[in-house]
Amino acid sequence: MHDPPNAYNFLEVIILTEKNIRMTDSLGRPIGDDDNMLTIGRDGPALLEDVQFIDKIAHFARERIPERVVHAKGVGAFGGFVSYYDLSKHTRADFLSAKDKKTEVFVRFSTVIGGRGSADTVRDPRGFAVKFYTDEGIYDLAGNDLPVFFIRDAIKFPDVIHSLKPDPVTNMVNPVRFWDFVSLSPEATHMVTWLYSDRGTIKSYRHVDGFGVNTFTWINALGEIFYVKYHWKTQQGSQTINRAEAQQLAGTQPDIAAADLHDAIAAGDFPKWELCVQIMHVETADTLPFDPLDDTKTWPEDQFPLQPIGMMTLNRNPENFFAQVEQASFCPGNVVPGIGFSADKMLQGRSFSYLDAARHRIGTNFAQLPINRSKSPVANNQRDGAMAYEINPEPVNYSPNSLNDNQPQPDPAFNTEGLFISGKPVRQAIEKIDDFTQAGERYRSLTPQERAALCGNIAVELKLAPQDIQQRVLGCFAKADEQFAAEVRAAMAGQR
Repeated sequence: MHDPPNAYNFLEVIILTEKNIRMTDSLGRPIGDDDNMLTIGRDGPALLEDVQFIDKIAHFARERIPERVVHAKGVGAFGGFVSYYDLSKHTRADFLSAKDKKTEVFVRFSTVIGGRGSADTVRDPRGFAVKFYTDEGIYDLAGNDLPVFFIRDAIKFPDVIHSLKPDPVTNMVNPVRFWDFVSLSPEATHMVTWLYSDRGTIKSYRHVDGFGVNTFTWINALGEIFYVKYHWKTQQGSQTINRAEAQQLAGTQPDIAAADLHDAIAAGDFPKWELCVQIMHVETADTLPFDPLDDTKTWPEDQFPLQPIGMMTLNRNPENFFAQVEQASFCPGNVVPGIGFSADKMLQGRSFSYLDAARHRIGTNFAQLPINRSKSPVANNQRDGAMAYEINPEPVNYSPNSLNDNQPQPDPAFNTEGLFISGKPVRQAIEKIDDFTQAGERYRSLTPQERAALCGNIAVELKLAPQDIQQRVLGCFAKADEQFAAEVRAAMAGQR
């Protein structure tokens, strides 16, 4: 008997060593643009038919079993949110419809990059995710403790995370990989000025602010639409730690932030955060020198002031970590009537990816678990699936039907509304990029001591990179502010 030809030897290991290899998707189909999602026109929403993006992001969501690919280590707590005003002028969201309206919440704080055994104090763009159990279903405000992000298009999310995760060959973190990515992604410059300041290292979740990062829309009863950004302001005072303390605590008290939150709540010292919003008329967006839907940008507070709208208090620790924290699922796509999406390309991608990851990680019926289940009634024709928790005795599970009086019926009052869109499907970057202005403004806003910390934190990693990567990164910093690049260069020289 002869051995089968190599073409049919499915155990053969294929190693690509050639240069100039053509990029393809997982089915071998050529990719012409790996930097931009398929959208309606340059600034329109993303399309479900973008099979290239879905192939990439769906694979990414399944790269770790069973822990989360990102936000693997976290801690949670229950509490309540109380609104300050009736905000129906801007949104018909029920939980914001009256003064002093109370809504139950669950909050999960997390580190983005490390696994479940990582330390709380490592440099990280931490997750700050709030689940509102509203009278009209689940609303998830899933953000970070920093106001901007590395990238503006969700198709690049697997790439930035891969650069921060361990090398797939050695399984060891190598910061040179991240700086290589940054050096070729100028849009990350602004995020670096936040993450590598001492705001990137903490020892208490109670002392961090939170940000929605994405731009959402609010829709009122008249159908008027507004852009909105969310800010959580800690009432305990903002606190950070420096690089040295972060490294020391990572070895001696790796769970210090988790313990701090748990112990404070157990002692009756309930932490609070005030929710503030920035509101923008949709027509204003085109008049700005930057794209307000770009996640690498903040909105100037002198033009769009923070408006306090409510207070959140955390007052109860979980009874079981796995059931209530590890199985908790959040998704920016979980919105309620009166809150919608913008064409923010990160938001468009996250609204698919997070739910897709939850179905993979927890199962198709993750929404039936108590921690994820709506407090308001759930009625639809979905049945079965792995780990079905609900027992629905109704035999009719299709629509339209006559055997159950055509129940349940859609309610036209809650039809999805959004901005008018038109255009040709394209893969294009946004028009107003400007990767450096806000990064420079951020650098110049820091005190001399804060600048020294920022530049020192960068230098300790960047000095490990080859010179071509260093020069590209320093070139980005110089475009933000010449002094920024000079100070990082001096810090690297001093550390050598």
